[in-house]
Amino acid sequence: MTSDAVRRVQGTSPWEESFGFARAVAAGDRVLVAGTTALKGDRLYGEGDPYEQARAAFANALDAIAEFGLDAGSVIRTRMYLTHARDVEAAGRAHKEIFDRVRPVSTLLVVDGFVDSRILVEVELEAFRGAVDS
Repeated sequence: MTSDAVRRVQGTSPWEESFGFARAVAAGDRVLVAGTTALKGDRLYGEGDPYEQARAAFANALDAIAEFGLDAGSVIRTRMYLTHARDVEAAGRAHKEIFDRVRPVSTLLVVDGFVDSRILVEVELEAFRGAVDS
């Protein structure tokens, strides 16, 4: 794979510049989206609400793959990180609303916390540029 086969896009995370990472990277047929929260710039959407945070985080991640001409139908893997086990149902409901038709493989983990204590949910996506509905 040549360096031309790798393309990066930036998002609105306050940590992308200071930590030196891209929101999404396309390499060949795969597009990987970094851990994404409900933050847009300095604003946290859905503060205190894991369902709304999950929806906003997935929307931010889907915005990143849209830069490559992809949408939810191209997603083949999701990961959800939650700070509380009590939020599993809320995050799962948001995931189902977005990906029920697609059915990507998915992992859900409960973690100790995030850099900003207001964040309840973080998500990652992997998309495939050749994905087709089955």
